[in-house]
Amino acid sequence: MTLASAHFQQFKQALSIYRHKRVLVLLFLGFSSGLPLMLVFSTLSFWLREAGVDRTAIGYFSWIALTYGFKWAWSPLVDRLSLPILTRLLGRRRAWMLLSQSLVVVAIMGMSQSNPLNDLKSLALFAFMIAFSSATQDIVIDAFRIESAPQKMQAALAAAYQVGYRSAMIIATAGALTIAAWVEPDSQTYNLLAWQTAYLVMAGFMAVGILTTLLCREPNVETKEADEQEAQLKLELSNRYPAQIAGIISWLYTAAVLPFVDFFKRYGRSAILILLLVSCYRISDIVMGIMANVFYVDMGFSKTEIATITKVYGLIMTLVGAGFGGVLIARFGTMKILFLGAVLASITNVLFAYQAMIGYNTTVLTTIISIDNFSAGIATSAFIAYLSSLTSSGYSATQYALLSSIMLLFPKFIAGFSGVYIDHFDYISFFIGTSIIGIPVLGLILLVNKYAPHPE
Repeated sequence: MTLASAHFQQFKQALSIYRHKRVLVLLFLGFSSGLPLMLVFSTLSFWLREAGVDRTAIGYFSWIALTYGFKWAWSPLVDRLSLPILTRLLGRRRAWMLLSQSLVVVAIMGMSQSNPLNDLKSLALFAFMIAFSSATQDIVIDAFRIESAPQKMQAALAAAYQVGYRSAMIIATAGALTIAAWVEPDSQTYNLLAWQTAYLVMAGFMAVGILTTLLCREPNVETKEADEQEAQLKLELSNRYPAQIAGIISWLYTAAVLPFVDFFKRYGRSAILILLLVSCYRISDIVMGIMANVFYVDMGFSKTEIATITKVYGLIMTLVGAGFGGVLIARFGTMKILFLGAVLASITNVLFAYQAMIGYNTTVLTTIISIDNFSAGIATSAFIAYLSSLTSSGYSATQYALLSSIMLLFPKFIAGFSGVYIDHFDYISFFIGTSIIGIPVLGLILLVNKYAPHPE
């Protein structure tokens, strides 16, 4: 066998990971996760504005989406609380998935029967219910993904999840608008029935997630250690408190405190390095991305051009990159591709500096967006796989929810100064600067790879 044939066989073997049943399950669950978000965000804003709701109220509605940023607060419940009847029938993860998906359906149907002109408060209540239930679904699906397969499959599962998630976002935006336009073809006329029909159809699409939950297999979650510690603590506390109070305290400690104790116990001093890496890994992309649309407008690109290039070409290349990232991780391991993703994230930002130099050019922008999103797909797959590897069975929901929140805090804070920087300097130095701030991340990956335990 020639060297080329050997490499081809290795690549083919790595690609075969996408034929696994769990990958298909995560594709459909990703669809179920991605659908509700836009229904309380951009699609809802479109509906409200067409109905004549003022911009101030629409702005307040956008705060509903902040619910997703606080999902770590109730993630311990998903980890440790068994649901009556459902947990016995389906298992803990699938029980929580079915409950959250059912609540999403009820809330979407509630929105589909609402009228923003007569009762805006009811619409807001149902929208919040969607956001809370959807965020809960995200918590449990992340835990389900981590516990469903070994570390070497996590990138493939993450890639499938992203494909499903992004596809659902398109259905919830372009699909919902298309349905509303079909009911009322006159774009200048507001028709309540058109939007109610669109949201009712979106509720029907949630059947994808519900059927998947009912048909998939419950993952094997090892909770023996946590259960033993809870029982031991309850026994110790029962000497000082009534049995019921001792039980509540021991449960709360196990659900809310032990996940963090477990993390620092497993990683020791290297936990600080890991948390630094998690908080900084996406800094180049996030700081650059906050000014991306502003940059496109300033360069003279139209709304149609921006939508076509970023949403069509960008989406396709993100999904291709995510899939390719899963193959690379299966072949070379998580840490190597995590390093590659950080290199690509830093380098591709320089391409936007070139776009700033030449100005308006759709061909160049399409090429740059394609390369950038392909690279982002690889980096995201590697990062999700790495975050997944940091959690431990029994605490997956809490630990992953916290880590996924940490990864946004510092980059989002720095990104808040991006407009000030551009006003004082220019886009060229801004994009070069966002590339440079990604370089220390490479050092952090090398340090974590050397000093912190990690699975391959």
